[in-house]
Amino acid sequence: MGEQPIYTTRAHVFQIDPTTKKNWVPASKQAVTVSYFYDSTRNSYRIISVDGSKVIINSTITPNMTFTKTSQKFGQWADSRANTVFGLGFSSEQHLTKFAEKFQEVKEAAKLARDKSQEKMETSSNHSQESGRETPSSTQPSSINGTDDEKISHGPEAALLKSENDRLKTAVEQSNTNAKKWETELQTLKESNARLVDALQESNTNVETWKKQLATCKEESDQLRAKITELEAQCQEANQEKERNAQLTLRVQELEAELQDKEQELENLRKQAEIIPQLMAECESITGKLQAAETANKELSEKMGVLQSDVEESQQKQGHMKGELKKFMDVLEGKIDELHEVRQGLSKLGLDN
Repeated sequence: MGEQPIYTTRAHVFQIDPTTKKNWVPASKQAVTVSYFYDSTRNSYRIISVDGSKVIINSTITPNMTFTKTSQKFGQWADSRANTVFGLGFSSEQHLTKFAEKFQEVKEAAKLARDKSQEKMETSSNHSQESGRETPSSTQPSSINGTDDEKISHGPEAALLKSENDRLKTAVEQSNTNAKKWETELQTLKESNARLVDALQESNTNVETWKKQLATCKEESDQLRAKITELEAQCQEANQEKERNAQLTLRVQELEAELQDKEQELENLRKQAEIIPQLMAECESITGKLQAAETANKELSEKMGVLQSDVEESQQKQGHMKGELKKFMDVLEGKIDELHEVRQGLSKLGLDN
């Protein structure tokens, strides 16, 4: 029949660090199948767990082993043959409890199997010793097979020898059976050894593959680092471009503010330009008044000549006319000054426009 699984669960597998003997080293990247196996030919129990093609647990349970719960979801046991300590992390406390109960059950079964094996070995040893002592007497049946009188006289001894012969035959048959069993166990060990050798070779192959993968990962890591360096340089250039864009944005905002000021000034000039026709009309009106005043001035000058000619004639009117003329001249000078100021203002306004 070979080995058959009797209980299976899933857990994260750990092994104790061989150097520190304190820290746990993960043996699997994720939860894997952990199974109890019973070997009917060898009457033994093992805990086996495989991650992909890699055997991470191959522990034969002995009566001296003890499974210890170290937390609500973690348990461990020591395997002196493998010279390590295995640890299992379960998803719940119930799974841990079931595994621990099964460990205790298998441990008791292994103890019973060991006791039975020792009893059989002791029985076989006793039979071998007895057969060694009784072998000389087994040559006596030829002397017993004599006359009927001899058979009758030696009846009790013949019965005893027959029973001893039967016991010897049984012991020899049992020895043959044990020899066959040991041959089967030896064959099983050879097969297990072959499987372990295959697993070791496969592990070595996996190691080489992992080394190649590691080298590939290193190359990819170097390429990624170079890419990261390039991206960092591009990021620096992008940051500098952002700073330049920010400066340009500020400059654009300043220019927009200046443009708004210029537009406001232009609007003011447009409003002033709308007043220019009115000012021109006023200027023309003032110019007409100035011309009229100049014409009046000429007329006054002519009148003044007439009056000068009449001064001699009229001494009395002269004083009176001088006073009026003085007043008129004062008024005229004021008007002329006003006209000159208006003309200067108009000239200045025209220059500004």
